[in-house]
Amino acid sequence: MEELTTQNKNEKTIFVTGGAGFIGSNFVIYMLKKYPNYKIVNLDSLTYAGNLENLKSVESNPNHIFIKGDITDVKLIDGIFETHDPNYLINFAAESHVDRSIENPAVFLDTNIKGTQVLLDISKKYWLDSMYQGEYKYLQVSTDEVYGSLGETGYFHESTPLAPNSPYSASKASADLFVRAYHETFGLNVNITRCSNNYGPYQFPEKLIPLMISKALEDSNLPVYGDGLNVRDWLYVDDHCVAIDLVLHDGKPGEIYNVGGHNEKTNIDIVKIILQELNKPESLINYVEDRLGHDRRYAIEPQKIKEELGWSPSVMFEEGIKKTIQWYLSNQDWLYKVKNGDYKNYYDLLCSRTVK
Repeated sequence: MEELTTQNKNEKTIFVTGGAGFIGSNFVIYMLKKYPNYKIVNLDSLTYAGNLENLKSVESNPNHIFIKGDITDVKLIDGIFETHDPNYLINFAAESHVDRSIENPAVFLDTNIKGTQVLLDISKKYWLDSMYQGEYKYLQVSTDEVYGSLGETGYFHESTPLAPNSPYSASKASADLFVRAYHETFGLNVNITRCSNNYGPYQFPEKLIPLMISKALEDSNLPVYGDGLNVRDWLYVDDHCVAIDLVLHDGKPGEIYNVGGHNEKTNIDIVKIILQELNKPESLINYVEDRLGHDRRYAIEPQKIKEELGWSPSVMFEEGIKKTIQWYLSNQDWLYKVKNGDYKNYYDLLCSRTVK
């Protein structure tokens, strides 16, 4: 894959929403390193999954501006556009945990649908309805879950009909349709990326891989839904960041790009790999009642992004899972703070440092 150069991409401003979460924070770190002349305005509401400690390595970078706030706040979003004049907007902000969407669907409508519509409306205001003359793009980071569930064979393609099976995936599918509508109706330059399951550093330990690592380190029971044979396609988060970078700069207007790792594994296989790597017994596995509406299999065919933009995953699962486990072993203080809630105080600590 040919490396993007920074020669002709200097001095851009990217407005990133949800940039203190798992994928968002990895992306912010990746972009600041790759494009030293880019400015990133990072908005995150710092709900339970937003963690400013993820961004410690860039907190002193003058090109990284953090703002605490919600994407449903029209006045705030308008003010960010007015003040910072972004070239690009990348929307990572989302409620994303399926179990939480089953317990409280309303929160997912507010953030994932209403928030997306607010971002689109203000993007339209500044980029289309004003005298704006620069390069711009709105990029929606979505999920393969909008396609529903697959049988034992086949893959999701960009043309696969949307068939979400949980309140979470329904809210993401709705947001995607709003993004498409703003392109078709108003001509807004947009892209949508739909990724498979991400894993890697800084992932909140409610998701499968960090949860199982955390439980195994405590010698606690590892809860596995149903028979454990649900299949997911796993994508290392750094590979996802590279894909988003390519789509941001070179994706064709209005297009959707599926981003998959070609690393299909059953949940129980994942759990057993983690136990083996940590030298823990399989007797820790505890099968529990299956999740409501639990999709059986996801698998993405990323041929389009490979052919058009030259992307393919560089980290295979066997390498990525070892890197991920090692990261959590080396960052148990981060894990401890997340589990006991101490990470929530980090924003107040940073604010106190600025008071003279």
